[in-house]
Amino acid sequence: MRTYELMYVLNPAIGDDNIKAEMDRIQSIVETQGKIHDTDVWGRRKLAYEIQDEQEGYYVLVHFESEPDFPKEVERLLKISDSVLRYLIVLPNAK
Repeated sequence: MRTYELMYVLNPAIGDDNIKAEMDRIQSIVETQGKIHDTDVWGRRKLAYEIQDEQEGYYVLVHFESEPDFPKEVERLLKISDSVLRYLIVLPNAK
């Protein structure tokens, strides 16, 4: 098992109720084969550059533990989601 950091940015145009639903959906995806240690909701922030004509995004940081092949599946599912503007999964202490 390895520890990972997942940062994703949701499109704020989907509305507050849908943002909460999308966060719950992503959390349940990670929990299928991983263990979430911490979820840090940064909230609405201005983007450095426009993405899909949006100037703001809803940022969420998730620390989780899983097997090494599981992050690729999480990335695949995030890539096909219309409400996710950007995402990144990293090993925080990679050498």
